[in-house]
Amino acid sequence: MLSGTPCHRHLRRWILLLLILATTAAGTWVLYAVLQVQGLHPFEKGLLALFPILFAWIATAFWTAMAGVWVLLRGRDPCWLSKSGAPSGEPGRETRIALAMPIFEEDPQQVLAGLRATYESLQRTGQAHRFDLYILSDSRDPETWIAEELAWNALCEAVDGFGSIFYHRRRHNWGRKSGNIAEFCQTWGMNYDHMVVLDADSVMDGATLVEMAALMDANPRTALIQVPPAPVNQETLFARIQQFAGAAYGPLFANGLSFWQLGEGNYWGHNAIIRVAPFVRHCGLPELPGKPPLGGEILSHDFVEAALLRRAGWQVWMAPWLGGSYEEAPPNLVEHLKRDRRWCQGNLQHTRLLLARGLRLPSRIHLGMGILTYLSSPLWLAFLVLAGVEALRRKHTDPVYFLEGSPFPVWPPSFFLEAATLLVITLGFLYLPKLAGYLLLLRDPGLRARFGGSGPAGMSVLLESLFSALLAPILMLFQTRFVMANLLGRAVGWTPQRREAAGAELWPLLASVGWQTPIAAAVGLWAYLNLPTFFLWLLPVLAGPLLVVPITLISGMASWGRAARRRGLFLIPAESDPPAVLRRLKELTRSPTPVPGAPPAGRGYVRQAITDPFVNALHVSLTGSAHKLLSEQYYLDSMLTRVQERGLEDLGEAELRVLLNDADSVQRLHALAWEEPEAGEPSLVAQG
Repeated sequence: MLSGTPCHRHLRRWILLLLILATTAAGTWVLYAVLQVQGLHPFEKGLLALFPILFAWIATAFWTAMAGVWVLLRGRDPCWLSKSGAPSGEPGRETRIALAMPIFEEDPQQVLAGLRATYESLQRTGQAHRFDLYILSDSRDPETWIAEELAWNALCEAVDGFGSIFYHRRRHNWGRKSGNIAEFCQTWGMNYDHMVVLDADSVMDGATLVEMAALMDANPRTALIQVPPAPVNQETLFARIQQFAGAAYGPLFANGLSFWQLGEGNYWGHNAIIRVAPFVRHCGLPELPGKPPLGGEILSHDFVEAALLRRAGWQVWMAPWLGGSYEEAPPNLVEHLKRDRRWCQGNLQHTRLLLARGLRLPSRIHLGMGILTYLSSPLWLAFLVLAGVEALRRKHTDPVYFLEGSPFPVWPPSFFLEAATLLVITLGFLYLPKLAGYLLLLRDPGLRARFGGSGPAGMSVLLESLFSALLAPILMLFQTRFVMANLLGRAVGWTPQRREAAGAELWPLLASVGWQTPIAAAVGLWAYLNLPTFFLWLLPVLAGPLLVVPITLISGMASWGRAARRRGLFLIPAESDPPAVLRRLKELTRSPTPVPGAPPAGRGYVRQAITDPFVNALHVSLTGSAHKLLSEQYYLDSMLTRVQERGLEDLGEAELRVLLNDADSVQRLHALAWEEPEAGEPSLVAQG
């Protein structure tokens, strides 16, 4: 931070707490005034018990956004990190940084394009000699595995990256992504001062990477700096709406979070720079007692790692002022829900860690807010159910006009004004940050133009708000289902993420999201027949689930996204005025780096690894041979015999993976394939 600047971090947080408590108390009092007519029924007490929790959640987001508005209006928070501190490391020695990208069953060409764009951007800074890049594969499919090796070789040839860009595939996938990073740290971490963790869809500007390293060097008590990634490069309507929301409102929340957190921030799992030594020393993750989903390996490792660094006295910062950090949003609602399901299980696991010994209060708050992100959905659903039951009770309860001991009637007062006021306050807290984001872009003519102009940007805000209103109850029902599945012991598997746009078939879509429609229709019909007034209040909540199938179909189409862009809707600066790294990524996506040896049908890449001399040599050099027990050697020999006698197709995927994991066996297969070549082609496995 700037030297001599008083930051008063505790004062900032007390102000936030008081604002949240004051607004929550005011909203709760208004609701109490509405409900307390003729005394409080148990259902009404339930509503009053749930409301403060839910309203405090909304108020926290609102005041965080307002802090972000204040920072953006000022231009820069004087308490942010700067490069004016005492440098760390040995004098005269440049620090070394590793870019570590864990991947799992990704499209190698897509990964290659993002890595090449990032690396070439880094080369333009003149600082690329300080950085090495590691592709850390957890892929299990043999075809993907060999394709990754060829893609790595093509990347190194294209950017002269041999000796700076490395590929490693793990034999055993313990710990998933966090285990992959841990294994990297144990094997190569001591060679580097810092590491930047990337996701498979991450793209970063070289200047940003250099600036991140400079901030780490100048702030020796800082262990992690998170640069918020902006979603870019997707074409479906769903993803474009998410991209617009991230570009228009994301800076408010990111700057607001940084304003309150300062050096006690959080980690989002990627696009962050980490000081290797304290990470290795303090961030070994425990295995939670019990079975998944709430026990076993920690899925949402990033929050926990930030908490462990803070427990050890290190600072964790968010750096929203840097920019140059990008990722891709899920292309449709179904893929978004798959990711959300994993995050739900990971965040609910944090209930086991909330009271862990030695954690700082801000870290406990981070973990608690992550948990509440998903628990708020069943709480909202419970609130709506209680409201419906209470409305039904009131309908069938005769009002009491004459109280005991009074000869005069007591007319029930009208609380329409109070109820309307509460609704307006709640909607204002939800949508004022969106309006603030729009007004902030209007005040900057250059920024306004990059969002397509005031008219299209305003229409985009309006349509995004409508879409989010439809989406919110859909997510509420799904997240409630996820929470219940976790409580019932149903763990999520480790499946690859689908990043590309694709058309959705109707029947699989109905199976995944269509269950909401009959439920919403039944609830709506019941409310319409029994509580017509309540039905009108409930209709905005029912609209999303009723229309979930067409919403998912239409929003997942790239054609609708492209049509919106032609009309200037949901345009973001990264599209209208893209930085050099994204322009290069677009070029590479359109004209991919050629990977030698396009595979034939079937197990084409595996066949090449066995028969093609170049691919075979490449695979052997990257695999190596581990010490084998005699029983393991017998098993490998038996598989070699089966391939000779019946062809490659006789092996299952697991067997093939074992065979390819042994360089000696792959070399023997290659030699056998060329013992008696027919017409210049290898005889073995060619006909399998």
